Amino acid sequence: MKNAKAGPLLYGFLVAVLAASIFPLYYSFIVASKDNSVLGEKVPPLVPGGNLVENITRVFDTVDFWLAMQNSFIVASTVAISNVVLGTLAGFAFARLRFKGRDSLFLVVLGTAMVPTQLGVIPLYMLMSDLDWYGTLQAVIVPVLIGSFAVFWMRQACEETVPYELIEAARVDGCSVLRTFWHVGFPAVRPQAAVLGMFTFMTAWNDFFWPLIVLDPNDSPTVQVALSTLASGYYTDYSLMLAGASIAVLPVIAIFVLLSRQIVGGIMQGAVKG
Repeated sequence: MKNAKAGPLLYGFLVAVLAASIFPLYYSFIVASKDNSVLGEKVPPLVPGGNLVENITRVFDTVDFWLAMQNSFIVASTVAISNVVLGTLAGFAFARLRFKGRDSLFLVVLGTAMVPTQLGVIPLYMLMSDLDWYGTLQAVIVPVLIGSFAVFWMRQACEETVPYELIEAARVDGCSVLRTFWHVGFPAVRPQAAVLGMFTFMTAWNDFFWPLIVLDPNDSPTVQVALSTLASGYYTDYSLMLAGASIAVLPVIAIFVLLSRQIVGGIMQGAVKG
């Protein structure tokens, strides 16, 4: 049976989905390059204006946006790397190592995902206060160094891509558990780890609720807290706010471009297996 080829209707549908996905970002850039009068026009403009540099300058004059970008990059990078490393180690252990209570412990890990984040805000805030971490980046980083989603994601990846035969062969060759993980397990799940890193980085970068509570918005803001400051006031300056949002989205796009080959490889690997 020959593989069915994609027809013009499928390509047209994909182009339409791509355009619908990109248009909100493009229109935000258009508004960021104009003044607020553009919102009162009957016909929405589709061509950028000449106020982009002025609006970006106003962003950095209104809030310490460089500090916010730096803080968010430190938080998101640390959280992403930690979730990839610890999640892959835990996923490999749950998937390919036999130890007492493995399944029960994994159910406990999954059970933590069912607890709403809002229920833990008060005790977590009290803990941060007792540790004297209020207003510091470790108060944002430490609680999310590893999550149940990372463990579940990498466990499934290890079960699908790391066969027992390779692990047994590595043990016969005298490899320890860590060497087996590093030389056998991690290379096999690298595409899935890249996808996890991308998702975790984006989640940490876009997090607003917990940084707003535990950080001082004047001394150590993150990008989302800084954007909320731009949106506050007697009236919303959409050109100013969207100029900041256009800057804030650039690191996420850069990370996606850097990891795009691994991400596409992970998606295609799962598709080909079917």
